[in-house]
Amino acid sequence: MPDETTAAETTPRPPAELTAAPGYQVRRLYQAYLAVWLREVDPVLTGPQFAVLQTVQAHPGRDQRSLASAVALDTSTMADVAKRLDNRGLITRQTAADDGRRKLLYLTEDGGHVLREAEHRARALDKLLLEPFSETERTTYLHMLTSLADHWVGLAEGPNTTPSR
Repeated sequence: MPDETTAAETTPRPPAELTAAPGYQVRRLYQAYLAVWLREVDPVLTGPQFAVLQTVQAHPGRDQRSLASAVALDTSTMADVAKRLDNRGLITRQTAADDGRRKLLYLTEDGGHVLREAEHRARALDKLLLEPFSETERTTYLHMLTSLADHWVGLAEGPNTTPSR
């Protein structure tokens, strides 16, 4: 089958059915966010790693599983993130005395330094992301995003209600 595109053609536009889908728009937002994070905050420290560092700082000595829930990571992803942060010397993982399967997480001095440096850039990114909106609109949009995320998490955790095919 011959290629019918010409050099003059532009990238095809997504169909209206796709652009009307909330999941598609969330995916676009996330892809753009990842690109801007790499440029504006840190090309080495990922968003999930940053979230783990922040949460470990806020709750030192908590177990990996409970922290995973706090940062919206599944336990296997959290284990991988924690291992990478530990390997970089940004956190330490200590085995709980009462349960050898539980890993307790602590921020290291280097981890605190990396977190402080990234924190300034992350807050600047937050401002940049919401720059087009007034303070009232920012509050409204963040509330709406949080409500939407809470609803979608509930759907993910609840029973399957998809109609049969």
